Amino acid sequence: MKRTSSLITEAFIRLRSTSPIRSAAASPFKVDPATRKSVFFLAGRSMDSAVRAPESGGSGVKTPHQKIELLQDFLKEGPGGWEKTWEAGNTPWDLGEATPIVVHLSETGSLPKGRALVPGCGSGYDVVAMACPDRHVVGLDLSKTSIERSKKMFSSMPNSKYFSFLAEDFFTWKPPEQFDLIFDYTFLTAFPPEMRPSWAKRVEQLLKPGGELITLMFPLDDRDGGPPYSISVSDYKKILIPLGFEVASIEDNKLAVRPRKGVEKLGRWKKPFFVQSTL
Repeated sequence: MKRTSSLITEAFIRLRSTSPIRSAAASPFKVDPATRKSVFFLAGRSMDSAVRAPESGGSGVKTPHQKIELLQDFLKEGPGGWEKTWEAGNTPWDLGEATPIVVHLSETGSLPKGRALVPGCGSGYDVVAMACPDRHVVGLDLSKTSIERSKKMFSSMPNSKYFSFLAEDFFTWKPPEQFDLIFDYTFLTAFPPEMRPSWAKRVEQLLKPGGELITLMFPLDDRDGGPPYSISVSDYKKILIPLGFEVASIEDNKLAVRPRKGVEKLGRWKKPFFVQSTL
């Protein structure tokens, strides 16, 4: 297991130094380091400097605020709007690497074994970071563009036989079996608050009795509008507890990326064995 983890770490290092995501020459899905700074807007931090927007059909300079407006315009079009954000390279939530807490949990053996699901997986870094001989991870995303990109980026990883990427709708997809682990990071908060009960019900359906839901709760603030839409710990409890979920732990994410420190918590929830799924 340690050798596999070492190989994955080495491959990530090579990938980060050679991947087109790190290239300064922006294409429809290439994100240069300057653009990557736009993740600051997800923590409600303002940035005065303009960033390069890797849009198809042009290379205009856009401020983070303009990128937010473009994102919101896309999402007004419904589910197809997510596809357009990836086609235009307007994905400021993408860290360009695996989430630090995910890497930590994987390397310390703190994740359940078996089958894992990452809905709204985006570029798929977290999917690859979690995948190992004891855990097959499915990365799910509505965007075909992001899924195809992930497949190309990670097909040569040493643990590639332990993960897969699918372009499917989380709310209607019918997997052949349930999961031991579901990991959610800014997937729930990408939806308007009125959709949260539907998310919780779907999670309950997809998770095995005794399975675990891990939520990186963000953004825990009082911002207006979205995405991401503001959320609270009590909001999670309100939709999960009635379905039988039990709180295993809720704590500050000490490994949160700098812009998100203080507005992000790590929640771990258990689905009791006696809860009957409707999947």
